[in-house]
Amino acid sequence: MMFHPFHMVDKSPWPLTSAISTMTLMISMIQMLHYKFSLMTLFATTLVILTMFQWWRDISREASFQGNHTSNVIWGLKFGMILFIVSEIFFFVSFFWAFFHSMLSPNIELGSIWPPQNIIPFNPFEIPLLNTTILISSGISVSWSHHSLLNNNYNEAYNSLLITILLGFLFTLLQGWEYMQAQFSISDSIFGTTFFVTTGFHGLHVIIGTTFLLVTLIRMNKNHLSSTHHFGFEAAAWYWHFVDVVWLFLFTFMYWWIY
Repeated sequence: MMFHPFHMVDKSPWPLTSAISTMTLMISMIQMLHYKFSLMTLFATTLVILTMFQWWRDISREASFQGNHTSNVIWGLKFGMILFIVSEIFFFVSFFWAFFHSMLSPNIELGSIWPPQNIIPFNPFEIPLLNTTILISSGISVSWSHHSLLNNNYNEAYNSLLITILLGFLFTLLQGWEYMQAQFSISDSIFGTTFFVTTGFHGLHVIIGTTFLLVTLIRMNKNHLSSTHHFGFEAAAWYWHFVDVVWLFLFTFMYWWIY
């Protein structure tokens, strides 16, 4: 038998179940937007949550109990996470491209002005500014948690990570409240479409990042992380900082600049 520092991944049903459940959720949500809430949406959401739970459980076992995450494996995971974040950057670049394309040269159908005629944008110095403060504060608190973990201060690391998660929940609640007060919709010209698609996908990324941090908090509570073995925490922190930076661009160009 040959021993090597790499981890050969066991057969797993979770990539297949996550793909099927995510596709079902997308189709059901499109149907819900055109008609009404359906049981398919609830069923698909349940499948996604169950798959997430079991896939994270298996990876946590590999990392914490089976010793499969060697230094070579962690290097590969880090490289993969970096490539994933780069792909996410280009995902948002496409939305900003559409926004700037119409903003810098608005056509006559828009009244040759930006925002288009009869569109009342949000005041950037109300909820958007508050959300900016919340996300910047959450970036500070997650860095504080990481620094505490590196220094074996687990109580401080836990508390500061909990603060980050609560700030993420607060951001999501405030963004939902902001959407409820909007005086334009996603179907109101290219402005409404690019605004709600971009900010909506960012909000989805905040929810995903908050979930990622919540799983890390649970693992920290179960003593899965140490000062020298905590890549799951680092990956969550990288993702959260990425979400913070995207919001700064959103606030600057989609809220403040056009106001």
